Amino acid sequence: MSGTFALGPCWACGNLFAFNPELVPSIVVDEVRQPLCLDCVGRANALRREQGQPVIVPLPGAYGVAE
Repeated sequence: MSGTFALGPCWACGNLFAFNPELVPSIVVDEVRQPLCLDCVGRANALRREQGQPVIVPLPGAYGVAE
């Protein structure tokens, strides 16, 4: 596997996690993409399902080097 990985905080919970900055699910805050960890994507998806919105499907390779 090749690619660039970063270690940084999740925008939602603040926990540090490893991610591919080009593939990780994110939100835009003040015109800057902010990464979301897999746990927070799961929590967001639960709310999205309740509201009838499509779920966020992380792309393969979005999280960690051990994925």
